[in-house]
Amino acid sequence: MTLDGDDPRSEPVEYEPVSVKDVLVEMKDTSELLIDLAYSAVLHNSDAIAEEVLRLEEQMDVLEIRARMSIMMAARNPSETEVLAPVLGVVGGAEKISDAAGDVAKIVLGDMGLPDAMRAALPEAFEPLERATVTSDSPYASRTLGEIDLESETGVRVIGIRRGEDWFLNPGPNTGLAADDVALIRGPDHAIDDVYETIADEGYESHAEPEPAIDDLDRAVDSIVHMKNLSELAVDLAYGSVLFDDAALAEEVRNLEVEVDALQSRFEAWTLGAAAEAEDPVTLRGLIRLGFATETISDAALEISEGVLRDIDVHPVVELAVRESDEVLTRIEVEAGSALAGEELREGVPAVGPSTTVIAIRRPEVGWVLVGQSHEVLQAGDVLIAKGTRTAADSFKTLARAE
Repeated sequence: MTLDGDDPRSEPVEYEPVSVKDVLVEMKDTSELLIDLAYSAVLHNSDAIAEEVLRLEEQMDVLEIRARMSIMMAARNPSETEVLAPVLGVVGGAEKISDAAGDVAKIVLGDMGLPDAMRAALPEAFEPLERATVTSDSPYASRTLGEIDLESETGVRVIGIRRGEDWFLNPGPNTGLAADDVALIRGPDHAIDDVYETIADEGYESHAEPEPAIDDLDRAVDSIVHMKNLSELAVDLAYGSVLFDDAALAEEVRNLEVEVDALQSRFEAWTLGAAAEAEDPVTLRGLIRLGFATETISDAALEISEGVLRDIDVHPVVELAVRESDEVLTRIEVEAGSALAGEELREGVPAVGPSTTVIAIRRPEVGWVLVGQSHEVLQAGDVLIAKGTRTAADSFKTLARAE
């Protein structure tokens, strides 16, 4: 990561015989982490988190080149070229997400400025994410995540670890924490402060939430938050459409992309209106950049699902990559008499069982229902697309079966 001097993108990347599946897994996990980190950098106005985004973006550039090299080596005849074309769409979509996240990080590092209303609205848009450096005095140092059992004890997850220039994006129970590791942690407000203090051996500084002011600015900010939520949903559904080769899910991705485009248009109008009332309109520059970057993420989702929309067979390597990534997508049917039948979802999460988020429900009479922020009651016969850890997914499948 550099803001000055040599551009790391000029460094040579040589072909290596690597697994396309492994590269796709790493690209998917990296792109999803980048979205969370970028918006967390904006929320906390944190240069440190923004710099982690640019480090990961550099890694993604290398992964993209290696993925394209491996895909070209794998295509031996026209029929193989056809089935590998959608794989390039997945690679291109993940890279587009990475570039958008980098643009968001540069809003912070470039001191472009964001109105207080933006940071006031963001906490409701995602679960808190923090960056903590492990100290040698931390009780977590020199122990594995399994030994610490952090998620079971606190609800906080370690979603990534950086050790020097090396990243561990899918840390499992056997992954250890060492002094000077940078741990990316995510979890509920009431728990993340204690975990941060235990890891970093320093007090946790909570982030004040400013009060919004200008009406048009409020509407512009609300648009960006809505665009962010819809774009992230589109990415989840895009990977789901690829994994399950589901054209209806891919069509929902296209519908979401159209909706985000419409929101982007309204956002621009409201931002121009806010500029007339702002004391210093230049402070809205960062907000405009954020809007464009957020819209780019929905474009990337559409690129990921394009092969499904065009009825091109999904290459098995993509399915394997999606199944083996950090947060897995699961498709299950709710059986009559199961623990999930009649269960209410609150922001996609049922009260029973492990923390698994339902992102879409297919009902015979209405087709796909996108859950989002709505409250839905699960019914017998519902087909769910859910997202969570591999352990949580296995438990969720059990809850969907009749007792």
